[in-house]
Amino acid sequence: MNQISLFWFRRDLRLDDNNALYHALKSGKPVVCLFIFDKEILSKLTNRRDARVLFIHRQLHDLNLKLQKFGSSLITRYGNPKDVWKNLTREFSIDTVFTNHDYEPYARDRDSCIESILKKHQIEFRTFKDQVVFEKDEVLKDDGKPYTVFTPFKNKWMKTLEGIAPRSLPSEKYLQHLAPLPVQDVIPLKEMGFEDFEFEFPSNKVADKIIKEYAEKRDIPGISGTSRLSIHLRFGTVSIRMMAQKALQLQSTVWLNELIWRDFYQMILWHFPQVVHSSFKPAYDRIIWRNNEADFKAWCTGHTGYPIVDAGMRELNATGFMHNRVRMITASFLVKHLLIDWRWGEAYFAEKLLDFDLASNNGGWQWAAGSGCDAAPYFRIFNPYEQTRKFDPEFSYIRKWVPEFEDFAYPRPVVDHAFARNRCLEVFKKALKEE
Repeated sequence: MNQISLFWFRRDLRLDDNNALYHALKSGKPVVCLFIFDKEILSKLTNRRDARVLFIHRQLHDLNLKLQKFGSSLITRYGNPKDVWKNLTREFSIDTVFTNHDYEPYARDRDSCIESILKKHQIEFRTFKDQVVFEKDEVLKDDGKPYTVFTPFKNKWMKTLEGIAPRSLPSEKYLQHLAPLPVQDVIPLKEMGFEDFEFEFPSNKVADKIIKEYAEKRDIPGISGTSRLSIHLRFGTVSIRMMAQKALQLQSTVWLNELIWRDFYQMILWHFPQVVHSSFKPAYDRIIWRNNEADFKAWCTGHTGYPIVDAGMRELNATGFMHNRVRMITASFLVKHLLIDWRWGEAYFAEKLLDFDLASNNGGWQWAAGSGCDAAPYFRIFNPYEQTRKFDPEFSYIRKWVPEFEDFAYPRPVVDHAFARNRCLEVFKKALKEE
């Protein structure tokens, strides 16, 4: 085969409006498309029926069918990316590798390693922005420092948008530049130690009505008032640019805000990678957590005796999804009522959420704990009963997931709210040395 351009799929599992794919297809060389099942990542997953792996596998199958219509095929590999790339340099005559940015610490180290390997073979490694609207240093304070508070970041983000509107890149119009390849199948899940099973994922289509009414309905977990696009944004099966354009067209500033939060947390992760293991505000690492195993198990399984908390955890365990309002309630309860380290909850969500994204999950948990940038102050402690009264007054959400909540058999609360609130305030004050 003559020299090719090689496009590496990662968090961008689509052919339309794909930045790096667009540039690969315009490069003048035939394009081969690749996906690597990263052994380093998959080996850490304990569930052999992980729905996220299934989701990726199904998307790759669909992509492969689309590529085959153009006489090409998707190459899939399983292994350590370093070893995979060494083999690929022998298998193909590669001119340039194209891929989209990934901002997580592991991904940054991996890409640096791959770039070094390719450089030894005189292969160029080109990366592009794709999973956010603005990245890295594109939205900074006037003094050149990164924002650590959301509202001023949002204001600057909007101002920046006026000068550089999110422009779609019609990668799908240049698929005739794909390299001709014989038909090949995506690596079977069982060859990687995972199972195929029935699972219904949310659609990547969202009705305009949902976005238009998002501000009024987004906080009510008992109705379908959210877009359910989070898994698609996480794996790039929809374009963030196109979603931002839709929000602007429909004048849904609240829905656009959610997209800006994604950018904000990715920017925080980029500039402050230490948040992966430590509190953004170091003083919060002085908190002496109770970390009671029995309380944690009750929280994980949805048996705390607080119906709104239990409903959220049961929804998560059953579906891999949890309504965003309820995510805040359950996170606050674990940290503030039970005095369990936010990292325990973050890890549990990371294991269960279909839309798990390191930056957003970390940002959300640190917000709930009060330890993050732009966090809820530590003395803001959600009252589960008050949250229920406001957002599930008819108990429709609770009844769906905790049908026995009014029965005698339903467990008593693991801790009294007033007692837990006072205990939390004392422990946090002591750790933060506040008078």
